[in-house]
Amino acid sequence: MADIIILGIFVADAAYRTEKMPVVGQTLLGTGFQLGPGGKGSNQAVAAAKAGGDVGFLSRIGADTFGQMGRDVWAKAGVQSMVIEDAARPTGSAGIFIEEATGQNAIVVVPGAADALSGADVEARAAEIAGAKVAMTQLEQPMDAALQFLEIAAGAGVTTILNPAPAADLPDGMLALCDYVTPNETEAKELTGCRVTGPDDAIAAAKALLAKGVRKGALITLGAHGSLFWDGARAIHTAPMKAGPVVDTTGAGDAFNGGFATALAAGQPLDDALRFATATAALSVTKHGTAASMPSRAEINGLL
Repeated sequence: MADIIILGIFVADAAYRTEKMPVVGQTLLGTGFQLGPGGKGSNQAVAAAKAGGDVGFLSRIGADTFGQMGRDVWAKAGVQSMVIEDAARPTGSAGIFIEEATGQNAIVVVPGAADALSGADVEARAAEIAGAKVAMTQLEQPMDAALQFLEIAAGAGVTTILNPAPAADLPDGMLALCDYVTPNETEAKELTGCRVTGPDDAIAAAKALLAKGVRKGALITLGAHGSLFWDGARAIHTAPMKAGPVVDTTGAGDAFNGGFATALAAGQPLDDALRFATATAALSVTKHGTAASMPSRAEINGLL
């Protein structure tokens, strides 16, 4: 059994680089194109495994070329595949638009086969989930699968992490199944109504999340401002780290979450886990791509 179980989706990322972001009705000539593995859950699993974690990934993929791409990237990263192959549906895909000068991005995701992930699929892996140290999910797959996953893990005393991306209305009681919740500024506002622009006003959103039931702490990622953690008694602002020129911010949040899960599974103190996650994210933005940009444990240790 893996120490870290991640529920999520795999998609093939088609990344288009442009000098500026297109607007509605506009056609631009791009400056580059890359096809590679993506999906938040898969990215986080690869990040956690490359960071030194013992990771299993639970999802659905199609019996197609994109699905084989996923299997190849998990094998290379050392992720244990717990995927269900669905011959009736294609593997998902994502269109990513990256602004050359800033590395900022806009993304459209079509989950494909992963959109059929169900509570029954999760229940079939209940023993592995209950035997893990850390269980993490996001909101790209159907909500009932995420809820069932958190219920099994929380019921077994496994440390649970919800990365609420993309932001969505959550079922009553879902946050009470989460030890940690890790939204970015936009997702924190969607969940709480609190506008978040930096560490100071992130505390209000973090307090609101704990009031909604989050058990151990709210961890809000703030991009260039680092991250803000609140556990009900203390706030920890972790400053960003510089690992080199920023070339692509796609997947930085996934790198952060993967690093955080790995550090928690290894028993690192919270302050160290936050720095470990920050270093993982800082290194990821210095490379192109998502899964391909996730750093190794040696690179993370070197930056720390």
